[in-house]
Amino acid sequence: MAVYFSYFSYCILMQSAYYRSRLLFIVLVVVIDTAGFGLIFPVLPQLLRELLHADISTAARYGGWLAFAYAAMQFIFAPVLGGLSDRYGRRPVLLSSLLGFSVDCLFLAFAPNVTWLFAGRAIAGITGASYAVASACVADISTDENRTRHYGLINAAFGLGFIIGPVIGGTLGRWGTHTPFMVAAALSFLNFLLGYYFFPESLPLAHRRAFDWKRANPLGALQHLVRFPLVKSLIFSMMLVSFATHSMESVWAFFTIEKFKWSNLLVGYSLAFVGVLSIISQTWLVGVLTKRLSDRQMAVTGLLCMITGFLLFAFAGWQWILLPALVIYIAGSIQGTAMQSIVAGAMPDNEQGELQGGLGSLMGLTTLLAPPLLTSSFAWATARTSPVYFPGMPYLIAGILTFFSLLLLLRGFRKTAR
Repeated sequence: MAVYFSYFSYCILMQSAYYRSRLLFIVLVVVIDTAGFGLIFPVLPQLLRELLHADISTAARYGGWLAFAYAAMQFIFAPVLGGLSDRYGRRPVLLSSLLGFSVDCLFLAFAPNVTWLFAGRAIAGITGASYAVASACVADISTDENRTRHYGLINAAFGLGFIIGPVIGGTLGRWGTHTPFMVAAALSFLNFLLGYYFFPESLPLAHRRAFDWKRANPLGALQHLVRFPLVKSLIFSMMLVSFATHSMESVWAFFTIEKFKWSNLLVGYSLAFVGVLSIISQTWLVGVLTKRLSDRQMAVTGLLCMITGFLLFAFAGWQWILLPALVIYIAGSIQGTAMQSIVAGAMPDNEQGELQGGLGSLMGLTTLLAPPLLTSSFAWATARTSPVYFPGMPYLIAGILTFFSLLLLLRGFRKTAR
């Protein structure tokens, strides 16, 4: 891990002197923000059980509704924040997002009842634009030559945060269920202070545009974005991939426990392994491939890898197959970096915030729909009354969705060529 983190840091430090401080801060924002978000996961079930005085099944149901509340607010407000960042700059929107997450963690830390948890999650969803605004900042400071590599660093930072966060959360949980939330609040507030004192605005005044309520909503943002033929195909392609990738976070533990009788510890190790692979993929692999392939070739290659990985998960008869399947699947994550770069390069400079906000809203929509549908398919395929026993059903569905994503992508490329 130390070797990969050192390489990760080296990639950042090798950027030009002018952009280095901005890019470094954006990376730090994503790492700290994601770690703060991830460290609450291990103790949230226990906190819900304490507040509800209920069993784990009831706590899980409330946990699902908390996720729904957050995603619903993201779906509604992400385009608003994206539009505001195009009008007033990235800095104020990013700072408000970091402060909002800190307030959310305080609500969770001192919640006397479950209503406070929903209030905190709603606040986090309303202000939760840190990743979208960070992506817009990357577009502001990048050129056609280094945009893909910069997005790779941001995605690697996201993966690194999700490795660090759960480990810290699980450790801090020994000192009480409220401790990780207080630490998460402190981390986010530290992020806010770093941004307030050290982060310069990345969007020049000349590239700003007027705020328009007609475009600052999910449907309005989508209607505006689909004016660009390539962007239209890419957005729907990205939505299908996002829907498919939720199979990992929502089904993986159930799948491996049901089919291969894995322990909770082994499931945790496997997810940490996924995080390590993500960092390698987004730093080293993306860096290597950008010198040899175009963004379009990387996107197609990545989708083919993901389809292969999903099918290996679905039909794995021996657990050792999961290791190469994970490597192939995570290698396929280069498609996301490539598609981010293509979409950002196809949009005007003064609409990058709207683009990232619109994408955040649409990805929030997949977060609303994918987990319940994929877990339901798993429940149906493993139930005693099911006509067929097939634990890999969610991954077969994910593979099919990714295949249709590839078709949409190729169709968009052909339209642009014509």
